[in-house]
Amino acid sequence: MSSPPAEPGRWKDKPPLERAWRGRPGLSRAERTLEQDRAAGGKGRRLVDVGDGRTAQASVELKLLPRTRRIRAYLRWSDQGRSPTKYLGEVTDTTRERNLAAGWRLAFEQALLVTPVTPAGPGDSWASSPAVRSVMRANRSRDTKPELALRSAVHRLGLRYRVDTPLITGLRRRADMVFSKARVAVFSDGCYWHGCPDHYRPATRNGDFWAAKITVNQARDIDTDARLREAGWLVIRVWEHENPVEAADRIASAVRQRRDETC
Repeated sequence: MSSPPAEPGRWKDKPPLERAWRGRPGLSRAERTLEQDRAAGGKGRRLVDVGDGRTAQASVELKLLPRTRRIRAYLRWSDQGRSPTKYLGEVTDTTRERNLAAGWRLAFEQALLVTPVTPAGPGDSWASSPAVRSVMRANRSRDTKPELALRSAVHRLGLRYRVDTPLITGLRRRADMVFSKARVAVFSDGCYWHGCPDHYRPATRNGDFWAAKITVNQARDIDTDARLREAGWLVIRVWEHENPVEAADRIASAVRQRRDETC
């Protein structure tokens, strides 16, 4: 069993051994990829959303800060010639393997990764039952059936909007429908992924993992709503189980009222 440093994230008297953060020399590209897959829990769990419906394979990188004797974890990926990097946090174990795994956990907790849709291979056990895999396949980041039905209903009311649009500079969160002049942001929330009080049912297998994922999503929703309200936006959330025609009427009423107020 490993022994963590006396002070979280810091080795008190001397730097950590290289085995805590440095990769073994001479590893091939395939071996480095396998190392990341194992730490993340499968190749299908290493995806980040780079926009326009595209995803990229990410890796966790460990760096030692010699002066402070701290090991930091970063998420890195490639996107059209660029190499974006996101700081995840400090890791404190005595082996690289466990520190990489801790970095991936931080990435998941910060909702930086795309939820996998299907297992990447026989060794990927995150979708441990046909029911869970069915939910995964139904999970899409945009253009879901409820979202399309809602858009269609709003469009029939004569309203025009932007789709899947960022709202605040520096905030990596996008609304499903945006009415820019009225400053109304609409989110179409899936009952499972956002923890609907009426229809959410906890997973029977790997329950702790999925419960933590839903909790993170809910906290993210609350934070998103608060930031948008502070910036002057009206936030409307529509559950996937709601009648799209009724929800469209609610949206249209809010948009028209906001437009009248600004005239």
